[in-house]
Amino acid sequence: MGLQVGIVGLPNVGKSTLFNAITAAKAESANYPFCTIDPNVGVVNVPDDRLQKISSFIKPKSLIPTIVEFVDIAGLVAGASKGEGLGNKFLGNIRQTDAILHVVRCFDDDNVVHVNGSIDPLRDMEVINTELMLADLESVDNRLKKTEKMAQSSKDAKMKAEVELLKRIQKALGDGLPARSV
Repeated sequence: MGLQVGIVGLPNVGKSTLFNAITAAKAESANYPFCTIDPNVGVVNVPDDRLQKISSFIKPKSLIPTIVEFVDIAGLVAGASKGEGLGNKFLGNIRQTDAILHVVRCFDDDNVVHVNGSIDPLRDMEVINTELMLADLESVDNRLKKTEKMAQSSKDAKMKAEVELLKRIQKALGDGLPARSV
């Protein structure tokens, strides 16, 4: 199994255009918010010159190159963590990916509507980051409750270590820092 990358961003920032460029797909790309509702999925082989060289020594029955699966996810808006726009669907789709590719609009074009009415890449990045952190905080809170209950009835050191880690992540998220900062 290869890597799955979710392409995320506000509506109308170029996610589907980038997806089409990377995957050579023909996903719909239009000048209105939420043109993409169901995720588009495209697979790209990762070229690796070493594969042929290694196979000359090992002699496998077949060669299977590594792949990256790109997922073009619907645009996210402020309030997504509370269900605004396609928020719950968006966040559910993004939870299934291994990595996030965040597309931010940095171009001015009167013919392409901006969901917030103006171009401000820093504000737009903050909207996405905030929504992702709020969703992470909800997931951590739920996991912490379950893990604390299991840790109380268990002598498992790993379970207690997980509780401590979840508490550190919870604090970081509560302080406005991403989980990756822990």
